Amino acid sequence: MIKHFLNLEWKQYFRSSYWQKSLALNILLVFLALYFVVMFLGLGFGLLFILKKAYPDQDSFVIANGFLFYWLMIDLMMRFFLQKLPVMSVKPLLTLPIKRSTIVHFVLGKSALSFFNFLPLFAIIPFSIMLIKEGYETSQILPWMFALIIVVLIINFLNFIIEALSSKTDLPFLPLLAMVGVLYGLEYFDIVSMTSLVGDAFMGISNNPVLILIPIVLLAITYAFNFKILREKLFLDSGLKSKVAEVKAADLSWTNRFGDIAPFMQLDLKLIWRNKRTKSSVFIMVIGLVYGLFFYPQPIYRDMVWLFPFIGIFVTGIFLINFGQFIPAWDSGYYKMLMSQNIKYEQYLRSKFVLMILSVVIMFVLSIPYVYFGWKILIAHFAAAIYNIGVNSHIMLYGGSFNRKKIDLNQRAAFNYQGTGAVQWIIGLPLMILPMGIFALMNWLVGFEAGIALLILLGVAGIVFHKKLMKSITQRYLDSKYKMIDAFSQDN
Repeated sequence: MIKHFLNLEWKQYFRSSYWQKSLALNILLVFLALYFVVMFLGLGFGLLFILKKAYPDQDSFVIANGFLFYWLMIDLMMRFFLQKLPVMSVKPLLTLPIKRSTIVHFVLGKSALSFFNFLPLFAIIPFSIMLIKEGYETSQILPWMFALIIVVLIINFLNFIIEALSSKTDLPFLPLLAMVGVLYGLEYFDIVSMTSLVGDAFMGISNNPVLILIPIVLLAITYAFNFKILREKLFLDSGLKSKVAEVKAADLSWTNRFGDIAPFMQLDLKLIWRNKRTKSSVFIMVIGLVYGLFFYPQPIYRDMVWLFPFIGIFVTGIFLINFGQFIPAWDSGYYKMLMSQNIKYEQYLRSKFVLMILSVVIMFVLSIPYVYFGWKILIAHFAAAIYNIGVNSHIMLYGGSFNRKKIDLNQRAAFNYQGTGAVQWIIGLPLMILPMGIFALMNWLVGFEAGIALLILLGVAGIVFHKKLMKSITQRYLDSKYKMIDAFSQDN
């Protein structure tokens, strides 16, 4: 049966809309994967020399174990935000004489083959080899290496447990952040030395290989817990029960002043407020607004003026980034019906554009109190807002024409990466890095004022050529129209 599942997964993978993307994009994804592999290999082979240089009078193996606590916390957080449980189209299988336990075992087994689980091996195994070459006992290093590999799998399954238990809340990342914050606080304030605790645990396994049974038991427990959660949800009618809720109507008559795009704006505003997934785009604006407080109060960042536009882009463009990156996938559930209507595509896109611009203006106004930390910060935020309006808004709309993944609006809200593809990650390069690079270069060559002036000039140019840019973007969407219809008709 597992063989049949593998065959179905193979066909689904190569027949999906993923391969409708350009060859260049797929090649870029391969290079990104190879880049991370090379980076981890370099870390694995070079870490011992780095530790020797940084801590010449201490045992490098002991020091490495002391850093494992931070690695575990970072790995767990990265997985929570980026890794999702691999799913199959299970509903058709539930009508067949296939045991539910077989389906669940396959899904969980597939998760163990994730890239997130293989990537640490490129650092763990080379580092273990270097330790053995350095003279450490093989009988000491091998149990330690296998313990780390088992812990990687434990984090894999623990991540899915945390997601399952927190998925019903609007801000499911808060319990994880609270847990990580408490553990880090215990270490930071010297209440409990978490680094020593974790380091001693791995050193104990290294010195007494029998103790490796403890992580093996923990792995079995996390696997069994995941199995129980998934098996209880694996029913044909589990998603058929309808929820009855009172619909609260809001007065959206103010949108009528925008003319022919008003109906589309009203639909977008209703979609944003009535669905879990889209609500996060509004709630996360609060996080974006206080983002600067992580940097500006710190003396170390006050002289890093090249960082100000980057923070400004994020603060004023947080809604633009979160909402814009999934245009038109927000409407993927009824995109086929929408495209069968007698509407102008440019009106549809302009309504999204206006919403993003309004959010940039509102966020800039709310961020004005940052002038408390210096007038340069306020000017940088103003330049970033103009750049967001004139440049990044058009980049977002153009990038949306490459979206090929359907979004489930009823899934949990914040930091949900269902429907996320390579487009959302690649588009971040011109969106965030480009303006910071432009400003940093001009600031270095000429001065602060010149860098600000260039960002404003680019933003104004985008505003001036808005109509021409919109025509080009609209044509791109029309050319991709049927590919998107086909892609959004598939279950990702």
